[in-house]
Amino acid sequence: MALSNVLEIPTSGFNFENVARNVALEGLLEGGHTKTLKPMKTGTTIAGLVCKEGVVLGADTRATSGEVVADKMCAKIHYISPNIYCCGAGTAADTEKTTDLLSSNLTIFSMNSGRNPRVVMAVNILQDMLFRYRGQIGASLILGGVDCTGNHLYTVGPYGSIDNVIHPYIVLVWAIIRSGDLAALGILEDRFKPNMELEEAKELVRDAIHSGIMSDLGSGNNIDICRTRSQSTKTRGGRDTSMAQVQRLF
Repeated sequence: MALSNVLEIPTSGFNFENVARNVALEGLLEGGHTKTLKPMKTGTTIAGLVCKEGVVLGADTRATSGEVVADKMCAKIHYISPNIYCCGAGTAADTEKTTDLLSSNLTIFSMNSGRNPRVVMAVNILQDMLFRYRGQIGASLILGGVDCTGNHLYTVGPYGSIDNVIHPYIVLVWAIIRSGDLAALGILEDRFKPNMELEEAKELVRDAIHSGIMSDLGSGNNIDICRTRSQSTKTRGGRDTSMAQVQRLF
C-alpha cells in the first residue's frame, strides 16, 4: 500500500470532478438552452530592458473587466526581493498571488542564508509553480533582477515555459484583440542599443509603454517604472543590489 502511494502520479492543483455534473445540468437550465458567455477582451502592456547599470521594468496601470475599466491605478510591477522585481500580465488575482508566494519563499531563503537570492532561483520556483497547474493560472510574467552573476531578464509563460532574454530587451502584451505589442516593440527596435545608461533606458521603456497605451484600449492611465541596479560592496559574492522603488509617471 505504501509503495502504491509513492508511485501514484500527483494530481494537478485544481479539481475538475464537477465538469461532468455541469454538462448534465446544462440540459435542465432554460429548457436545454444555456447562455453563451461572451469572451472578455483584456489588454496589458509591460516591458523590460537590460541596461548598463541594471534592469528597467515598465507597465501600464489599467485593469479591465470585460468592456469596463475596473481599476485605473492597478500595480502591475510586483516586489519579489530587494534585487528582483516582476511585471505581471493576465488575471490580476493570479499574478498578485503568484508573485506573493514567490516573494515569501525567497524571503525565507534570505533570512536563512543572509544574502539576496539569485534571479535564476526565482525563475525556477515560478516555473515549477505554474507548470503544476497546466496553464490554469493566468499569469504571464517578466522577471528582472541583478545578482552576483550580473543583470538578468526572463519571461515566464502561464504553462511554466521560461525564456532567458539573450537579446537584452523584451516586450510582452497579454491581450486577445488589438493589443499594443507591435507599437511598443517598434519603439524598442528603433531606439535600443547595448549598454544604455540608466536614464536613457528609463526613457525608452516609458516611451514604449506609452506607445502601447496609445494603440490599445485595454492599456492606459499611468506608467510605472522600476529599476534595479548593482553596487559594488564588500559582502560575500562581491556584489550587492539596491532595492528599486516603483516610480509612477503621468
